[in-house]
Amino acid sequence: MKKISFVIPCYRSSKTLPGVVAEIEETMQKLLDYRHEIVLINDCSPDDTFETIRQLCRENKRITGISLAKNFGQHAALMAGFHHVSGDIVICLDDDGQTPACEADRLIRAIEDGADVAYARYAHKHHSGFRNFGSRVNELMTRVMLGKPKDLYVSSYFAARRFVVEEMLHYENSYPYVIGLVLRTTKNIVNVDVNHRDRQAGESGYTMKKLMALWFNGFTAFSVKPLRIATAAGVVCAVCGFLYGIYTIIKKIFIQPPGLVTGFSALMSVIVFMGGMLMLMLGLVGEYMGRVYISMNSSPQFVIREVVGKEAWEQADLTKEDTEE
Repeated sequence: MKKISFVIPCYRSSKTLPGVVAEIEETMQKLLDYRHEIVLINDCSPDDTFETIRQLCRENKRITGISLAKNFGQHAALMAGFHHVSGDIVICLDDDGQTPACEADRLIRAIEDGADVAYARYAHKHHSGFRNFGSRVNELMTRVMLGKPKDLYVSSYFAARRFVVEEMLHYENSYPYVIGLVLRTTKNIVNVDVNHRDRQAGESGYTMKKLMALWFNGFTAFSVKPLRIATAAGVVCAVCGFLYGIYTIIKKIFIQPPGLVTGFSALMSVIVFMGGMLMLMLGLVGEYMGRVYISMNSSPQFVIREVVGKEAWEQADLTKEDTEE
């Protein structure tokens, strides 16, 4: 029997998580050819999410609970979960119930039909206007910066073969971006149409600050296109400045309109514009250098405070056997 591993990053989901786990169990009872495990990663949630995970682990020995020492973000939490999976197929979904676990069989079927990765695609999304705007920006960014095919829709609900996850685990730098890791691993990616539901409780943990950090991480972690765009912008500004200088000389020597006075405002505008562009380019280069510096210092992707459930029991059993020997 093939094994399915469900990986769920958790943040402020103490009320929704039991329902998501129950739906997974109900779905897997219908898929008799598969066995499964569930890995729940608490991303240092400020509520009692990890206590809920503890309780779920006591009730279900298929569940492993992981608590991170601080909030590392959704993608780092996924990477932490990937280190604890053992399934042939790994399915990632949200903790708020909006990604229907009852339709996981569609993703599994796409993998069995030959795809390496299958992303859920929604006809109608039940996110807020802010989240939908963020999704559109993310879509544009991944297409331009990471070379994502235009007709491919990426989401937080997806299934991947084991070799894809193992290749992703080779990435040990401080800024993981799961979509970029998938796109650089394989091109055999498909979309599967599933439904999208309203959030069962609470609000999304994504703020504008977190979305901006996610986008910036995405296009600096796996692409040098921002540097090339900065170079192109510098060339355009230099050409514009040169042409404006030629225009000023011609106007002064040959046209000489009445009352011509060298404009202080125009001069300051050009200086401020060019200075701003230079600072932008230097800041972009500095961002790349800073990320290299942080990675050289071995800054961790995540730090695990505690593991409960299946993983902890297995480790305790191994320790017990060693002691008896």
